[in-house]
Amino acid sequence: MIGIYDFYEALVEFSDDAIVAKDANGVVIAWNPAAEQLFGWSAEEMIGQSIRRLLPDDRQHEEDEILARIRAGDKVSQFLTKRLHKSGRLLDVSVTVSPVRDEMGTVVGASKIARDARPFLEREEVLREAKDMFQTLADNIAPFAWMARPDGHIFWYNKRWYDFTGTTLEEMEGWGWTKVHHPDHVERVKQKIQHSWDTGQDWEDTFPLRSKDGEYRWFLSRAKAIRNEDGEIVRWFGTNSDITEQREQAEQIRLLLMEVNHRSKNMLATVQALIGRSIDGDETVLKRFQDRVRSLAVNQDILVRREWREVPLKELVEMQLDFVSDAPGTIITEGPDLPVNPRAAEIIGMALHELATNSLKYGALSAAEGRVAITWDVEREEFEMSWRESGGPSVVEPSRKGFGSQLICDVPHRFFGGSAAIEYAETGISWSLSAPVKAIKAGL
Repeated sequence: MIGIYDFYEALVEFSDDAIVAKDANGVVIAWNPAAEQLFGWSAEEMIGQSIRRLLPDDRQHEEDEILARIRAGDKVSQFLTKRLHKSGRLLDVSVTVSPVRDEMGTVVGASKIARDARPFLEREEVLREAKDMFQTLADNIAPFAWMARPDGHIFWYNKRWYDFTGTTLEEMEGWGWTKVHHPDHVERVKQKIQHSWDTGQDWEDTFPLRSKDGEYRWFLSRAKAIRNEDGEIVRWFGTNSDITEQREQAEQIRLLLMEVNHRSKNMLATVQALIGRSIDGDETVLKRFQDRVRSLAVNQDILVRREWREVPLKELVEMQLDFVSDAPGTIITEGPDLPVNPRAAEIIGMALHELATNSLKYGALSAAEGRVAITWDVEREEFEMSWRESGGPSVVEPSRKGFGSQLICDVPHRFFGGSAAIEYAETGISWSLSAPVKAIKAGL
C-alpha cells in the first residue's frame, strides 16, 4: 500500500503544473519535472539557487513582496506575471504561492505553483478583439442598437443611442427608455412590446423618440429573440432606424398624388361639362358617359390612397359597386384578398362598373329577387373572375355591341392576354374573365 508521503511525492512528480518549494529566503529546495519543462532549468541547476534567477530585473520587487507576505503567513493568490526561461526569453505565467509551516506552525518556506499563461492570454486576446470589433461595429452603424434580457430588461445600448438621446445607461436601463418616448405613443408601444416579451414573437413598431435637443424624430424599431440550442430565449436584440426623412418624403408624395388626383378630377369634370354641351338632348348617352367618368374617378381615388401601388381586389370590388348598394337586388362576393396591380385595377374596375350599371337598369339588381354573385380565384397560375346574375328580368341579347361591350370584354382581353366573354342566358347575364395571374397580381 502506498504511503501518504509517497502519494504526495507522486502527485508533485507527475503534476502538469510547475511545483517549486523554496525556503523563507527564496532558495529553491524542490523542483518538479513540470518546472523543468516550463522554465528550461533542470532540478540540479535550480536546487540551492535563488528563485530570483527566474525574475526579470524589472520584476525583482515581486519576490520581495511575495517573501514578505509568506513570512507573515499569507497566501499569495493567483496572479499573472513574467518570468525568464533558461534561454533568456520572457514567459507569461500565472503564479500562486502558499506558506509552508513546520510542526510548530512556524513559516519555514513556500510552495509555488506556476503554469504557462499563454493559452489563457491568447483566449483573452481573441475575446478582447471580438469585443472591440463588436463595439466598433455597434457604435458606427446608422441605427440605434440595444440588447435586453429574456424578460425585456434592457441592459445595453450602442453609442448612437446615447449620442441622440443624451442619456446614460443608468437612466435608460430596464424600462428607462420610456422617458424619451412621445407621451402620445408610449403606452401603445409598451403594450405591444410587452406582448413580444411575453410570447417571444418578433417585434416591430414605429414611433417618435426625443433627442437631447428636445426634437422628436420618427423611428422604425425591430427586436428579435436570440435563442439557445434548446430554443430558450437568452436575450433580445433590437434596433431603431431613423425614418423621419422617409416619412416626410412619403407625405410629400401623398400630397402630390392628392393634388394630381384633384386636378385629374377637375379635368374629368371639365370633360363632362363639354360633353354635356356637345350632346344636345340625348340624356341617356350623357348619363352613361358621366357614369363611366365617375368609375374612372373611383379608380383614381383607390390608387392614390394606395400610393399607386397594389390594390386589394375586395376593396376594389366594394368601392366600384358602392353606387348600387341601395339597389333592389343583392350582391354576393367571394374570393381571396388578392393584391392587383394599378393597371389591372383600372380595367377590372371599369368592367365591374359597366356590368353593375347594366344590371341596375335591366338585370338582376333591378329586381328585389335578383341576385348577383361575383367570384374570383387563382388556380395553376391562372386568374379567374366571374359575374353571375339570377332572379332578375328575362334577358335578351342586344342586337349590336356598343362601347360597354368593349369595356367588359375587348379591353380585358387585349391588356391581360387572356379571355373575357359575356353570355346572355334567359335566366341572367354571365361574364367571365380568365388571365395569367402575372398580368393581374401586384408584385409579380
